[in-house]
Amino acid sequence: MRDFQKPGRSAVLASNGICATSHPLAAKVALDVLQSGGNAADAAIAGAVLLGICEPQMTGIGGDCFILMKPAGDERVIALNGSGAAPAGLSADALRARGLTAMPIHGIDAVTLPGAMDAFCRLSADWGRIGLAEALAPAIRYAEEGVPVAPRVAFDWATDAAVLQGEARRHFLLDGGAPKIGQIFRAPGQAEVLRRVAREGRAGFYEGEVAEDMIASLNALGGPHTMDDLAGVQSFYTDPVAAAYKGAEVIEHPPNGQGATALLLLNILSHFDLPAMAPFGAARAHIEAEAAKLAYDARNRFLADPDHTTRLAHMLAPETAARLAALVDPRRASANPAALVEAVHKDTVYITVVDRDRMAVSLIYSIFWGFGAGLASTKFGINFQNRGAGFSLTPGHPNEAAGGKRPMHTIIPGMLAESGRVTMPFGVMGGAYQPCGHARLVTNLRDYGMDLQEAIDAPRCFTTPEGFTLERGYDPAVAAELAGMGHAVQTAEEPIGGAQAILIHPSGVLEGASDPRKDGCALGY
Repeated sequence: MRDFQKPGRSAVLASNGICATSHPLAAKVALDVLQSGGNAADAAIAGAVLLGICEPQMTGIGGDCFILMKPAGDERVIALNGSGAAPAGLSADALRARGLTAMPIHGIDAVTLPGAMDAFCRLSADWGRIGLAEALAPAIRYAEEGVPVAPRVAFDWATDAAVLQGEARRHFLLDGGAPKIGQIFRAPGQAEVLRRVAREGRAGFYEGEVAEDMIASLNALGGPHTMDDLAGVQSFYTDPVAAAYKGAEVIEHPPNGQGATALLLLNILSHFDLPAMAPFGAARAHIEAEAAKLAYDARNRFLADPDHTTRLAHMLAPETAARLAALVDPRRASANPAALVEAVHKDTVYITVVDRDRMAVSLIYSIFWGFGAGLASTKFGINFQNRGAGFSLTPGHPNEAAGGKRPMHTIIPGMLAESGRVTMPFGVMGGAYQPCGHARLVTNLRDYGMDLQEAIDAPRCFTTPEGFTLERGYDPAVAAELAGMGHAVQTAEEPIGGAQAILIHPSGVLEGASDPRKDGCALGY
């Protein structure tokens, strides 16, 4: 239990339903949907689409999503892949011929097709209760009327605004600059897009005037994207991947997401006596960092489009983790891994909802980097993602860029199960950090017995080729000890990631928690 004399927040307890997400308006809208007769799928769609208006630097209808969903009255977990592919005209050879050795982070070459909207339409049709029009109504209203810019959103907006180009500056800046806290942001063009989707379903987005606006805008920027590319976008169901950890089953979305990386990392950590180490001491931070280097190296070798991922079974095999764990020196940092396929970034939103019938949804939704590619469509202001930056330009690599191929994604929704019962949908935002964040949250709960909000609040660290980043919650003496082990320690310039989770207790009580690193909250009834 937290010290009530110190700053902090309590978990939210409720019996009927809970939403936890990164913006309070989205949490409130999701709760309204639950209370008016919608289920968790409806509420998750309503909240997620609104997040694109509340946090447009993080996500939007030009982006992708991944979903894990447990139906009501059923403990199976269904995965829905809402990631879009590269346009057919993308060519790694052509990019290499221009002298590129890595995918551009911003600009037209990085723009892949938006897959989230098709997934929202499919989720609503297959699992929702109230229909797409009702689920989208709150986001339409807020996009038209506007939302006040929240503190963390204003902080990120100011940091990310420099990447905006052309029409994106008109749609996402106020008087030529990033909006300040409390200023009203409106997206009337997106409101019109959502009205069309509410009337026509996916055709309102992937066909007709909205599609023509996207493709004409991309073509004007030099992109090879076509109407056929857009019409061909299809989300699809798939089976999750999972691994056991300390009496629980950790369930992740399969490739092209990086959920298998979190499972490999936990499999490696299972070979170490974490409870014997101080939760925020140097020993635990060091072991986690070294295990992460090995897990991320495997990710960069194997994970890609589902049709191109290689050796997934090998990556998740217990003997693989055992051999990798044996490489960890408990007293000395290893050399930094090769540069990651994609750089560290923070730009993702996550929402989780559990309803009174115990349908549980774990949904993550992103345009990748801050404001994605920095580009937007002319008429409707649809912000284009830069997911193509997740491709490799190494010839023959499973994740090599190619037309019609999905890039390796960083966004991963998670769930925890115990004794065959789903007990916790959860997610940790933060780009490349996400597998490490999943492992840190799970080990906080399973190895250190923290309560849910405490496990989310706890300080974080993350190792990258640029250095070992520690949040300010770490004691300076720990930083000095890690430096003595050979880590290039640096203090985080901004919070590492953000998390939300809902525990489904055996009693039936729901416990929701939300990260103070974001503006959001958990709300229940």
